[in-house]
Amino acid sequence: MKVRALTGFIDPGWPLNTEPIKSVAACLQACQEALQEVGIEVQTLRLATPPPSEMKGPVPPADRADLARKLEAECFAHGVDYGAIGPALPDEPEGYDVIPEVIAATEIIFTSGIFADPLYGISLPAARACAQAIHESSTISPDGFANLRFAALANVPPGAPFFPAAFHDGGSPAIAVATEAADVAVDAILNASSIDSARRHLVVSIEDHASTLSQIAQRIASKHDHRFLGVDFSLAPFPEEARSIGTAMEAFSLSAAGLSGTAAAATFIADCLDRAEFSRTGFCGLFLPVLEDSVLAARAAEGKLTVTHLLLYATLCGTGLDTIPLPGDVTPGAMASLLIDLGALALRHNKPLTARLMPIPGKVVGDEIHFDFPYFADSRVMNLPAELLEGLLGGSGALDIGPRLS
Repeated sequence: MKVRALTGFIDPGWPLNTEPIKSVAACLQACQEALQEVGIEVQTLRLATPPPSEMKGPVPPADRADLARKLEAECFAHGVDYGAIGPALPDEPEGYDVIPEVIAATEIIFTSGIFADPLYGISLPAARACAQAIHESSTISPDGFANLRFAALANVPPGAPFFPAAFHDGGSPAIAVATEAADVAVDAILNASSIDSARRHLVVSIEDHASTLSQIAQRIASKHDHRFLGVDFSLAPFPEEARSIGTAMEAFSLSAAGLSGTAAAATFIADCLDRAEFSRTGFCGLFLPVLEDSVLAARAAEGKLTVTHLLLYATLCGTGLDTIPLPGDVTPGAMASLLIDLGALALRHNKPLTARLMPIPGKVVGDEIHFDFPYFADSRVMNLPAELLEGLLGGSGALDIGPRLS
């Protein structure tokens, strides 16, 4: 288990006030040092702001690329690896229009757009605006890599420390911990003699790791007068077999992730996460990022794992559609249709879901893809079985969808 990110949440205001950034950076660095003293590797330090329209001194869309550049400069100055500008909101449609400009203006700044939550329902215009932002951002670089820094959000609350979904609630400064913990599931399942022993091993391991993280992060946050939001103990993978959530699922004797039995295996792992007791924030779920997981990337390349499968798993255990390689000519309408389905799942099941879709310029379904990026595995472009929605789902309103009654 590693810490993928220590994330600080602040409102630096506009024009940018550098003092909150300096303060949270010092808190994150102290927390990193304390964790490393007990042998826990911290990969990155990050900070996230509120939605720009809700910051102290709201940031108009025309100024958001400038906000991104200034935030990036402050991250560089204070030893923070990545920053996230909070999401565009459905009541400010022009906020989505500048997302590609924000991404193009920076190298380490992430951002997002909300298209579904209990307040708005599923905003059909916002879903289409997110899809258009993905479409335009796909050509910022020749390989389509820029969309790594954008996610469309459905029912995601503030305080999740994973990027690109992270944003601040606008309250006092806070920190949270995001884990890279797929290997915890791999170890528990591969070494189990029975389902019951796998469950006991995994739940206890999660609780032990989370307790250590919480105690240290809480202590450091208090010293710096910051809130500690909790641990997002998600089973995020790394692209090698021993740290793959695909490996954990296939350890149930599945011949390949994506075939029958995958939903049951993944749900069992997620259920163990739910049973574990610890201070929670964010997703605390099963991450199934195709390009960040060597086994999932291989199964997608073989055609055994599809976008439809991933939608199914999102209803049961997953956190959405993450790092999905799509054809370069996929239309915004097709992607919007997929987002609307994802938003329906998020609201009906009352769970946070995100979409990080990556159209690859010049590539078609089945083409090999390779990124010179240590967190990505090689795979192939996946098919998106979606078309432009018309009629009732192609309008300008919203779908008011409530959670399922128990």
